[in-house]
Amino acid sequence: MSSGPALDSLGPLDSLHLESGLSLVPRIKLLLTVFRSDKSVSPIDDWKVKRSIIDYLKNSHSITIPEDNDDLQIRKFKDLKKRKREDPVARGSLVIRELGFLWKTLGVKKEEENERNEELEKKYAEWRRGLVEKMDGMELNLEGTKFKLSVALPASDDFEAMRKDWEEMVAFGTRGYSRSSRQQPDTIILRGVPSRWFAEPRVSSKPSMLVTHSIISAFGQIRNLDVAEDNGYGGDADEDGPEIVPGLQCKIVVRFEKYKDFYSALKFLCGRSFQKQGSRLRADYEVTWDKDGFFRNSRTQTEERSRWEPARGTGLGNYRGEAPRRNYHGTRFSPDEARPKRFRE
Repeated sequence: MSSGPALDSLGPLDSLHLESGLSLVPRIKLLLTVFRSDKSVSPIDDWKVKRSIIDYLKNSHSITIPEDNDDLQIRKFKDLKKRKREDPVARGSLVIRELGFLWKTLGVKKEEENERNEELEKKYAEWRRGLVEKMDGMELNLEGTKFKLSVALPASDDFEAMRKDWEEMVAFGTRGYSRSSRQQPDTIILRGVPSRWFAEPRVSSKPSMLVTHSIISAFGQIRNLDVAEDNGYGGDADEDGPEIVPGLQCKIVVRFEKYKDFYSALKFLCGRSFQKQGSRLRADYEVTWDKDGFFRNSRTQTEERSRWEPARGTGLGNYRGEAPRRNYHGTRFSPDEARPKRFRE
């Protein structure tokens, strides 16, 4: 496990350095949906929509969004002429990465942060919620053509909503959770993570179980770990956009020994992105908790033993070959037996 700072001592504006040159950096992500608000049938100009949102953020909130990157994305739906008037015409996302201005906005001095984390978290959540409320429902007037913007926080960024969800599930004994404190959730699912960042350099482009363990163990003692290519993540057949290249992203499922490690890890992972040292790319992953008992219910005892399992009395794990492949070509990887595969950048 990493000897870095305890997660409980870090606030919502702090970063965390991990193994393999990775860091977790804070950001605010919002989901955008664009609707028509007049009777016009003029095609939507995604560049004008972006320009309107950028100007609003700069003039109303002093937030600067660079125009030459993908922090603000608007993707038109295909076959707009076939869609109903009340249907959305485009959707996308906004990511605010430069959050240094919030120290002053929230009235908290950076050097006092450790003593005021609880207050800072509350103010940060209120400010983010206020931004969503102000932007949700705003009208975009694009040279006489009017559109309405719907704005929401991603479910994977709302830790409090997820916490209420699992507390209710445990309390009422749904989805296999009995009404017992022993049945607290303990498993986190990460999607949208670049495979090459969790691979062994110069060995394979596939994500490595060993590398993944060394990174994720910063959050606590791991009980089970599963890594697989995630080719079904990120694409939408109804939207205009580039095709997703198979093998670029992976899905990580990690089960912790202790509930408190699961809790603090999920809380910290919400509202952050992975950043790789020496790379300008940031991975805006999705994180959630396992509602369906990935390790408890979906595998037999034999299959469990083919995964990574912690060795008794050590902080490392046993790596026992490659588990059966899923129907959608997901694979559990062993760093000793993974076969190299050509990787498309």
